[in-house]
Amino acid sequence: MNIAKHLPNTMTCTHLLCGCFGILNVFEGNLVLASVLLVIGGVLDFFDGFVARLLHVSSPMGKELDSIADMVTFGALPAFMMLNLLESSCSGLCSTGLFGFHKPYIAFMLAVFSALRLAKFNVDTRQTSSFIGVPTPANALVIASLPLIELYQPEYKEYIMNFNVLLVYTVVMSYLMVSELPLFALKFKTFGWKDNQIKYIFLITSVLLLILLKFVAIPLIIFLYIVFSVFGNLTKKKITDN
Repeated sequence: MNIAKHLPNTMTCTHLLCGCFGILNVFEGNLVLASVLLVIGGVLDFFDGFVARLLHVSSPMGKELDSIADMVTFGALPAFMMLNLLESSCSGLCSTGLFGFHKPYIAFMLAVFSALRLAKFNVDTRQTSSFIGVPTPANALVIASLPLIELYQPEYKEYIMNFNVLLVYTVVMSYLMVSELPLFALKFKTFGWKDNQIKYIFLITSVLLLILLKFVAIPLIIFLYIVFSVFGNLTKKKITDN
């Protein structure tokens, strides 16, 4: 029995378990550990495909399994984390309207639109070398950074634990995940500066932000990722038009 061929799927299943235990920790009120588990799941998600290609054991089953794990760790877990954050920040005004709608339930938009994003990615042949719509891990990392900022950089707490800010973020990011917004992927066909200058500038800026701002840098990096992608698209369009 060749144990090595099962390694990528084992990594993917561990990635899925990280999401399951992350949700459990949200229910127990430990959002920091949930964030750590989400990040571990993200690392496993990054490397499982790499290992599969390295060992030449890529398979359709592995691809489907990866999407299921992504839905748990990058879809359901961030939605439950956002629900917790919204409930903690609404100051007792969580329900409104004729039927007393519980406003933090809007957080589940993130789970629904993550599912749509993942399904779209699986069938969209345009996304082989780039993305269309914000990838689910990007949204998940932003949400995972919030409890870490609250714990380790409390001076920013008033900005991240603002009910309206979290609500607007939830709606806007849900839309961006399924939008027709082209975004670059950090895949390099060549390593030359001319063909990858946007990617290199983004990576250098991201490293500097992480050094200077620590966890606060993560939401800024995702914002810059969107801005750099839009700028890159406009530049390409201008060159094409000329």
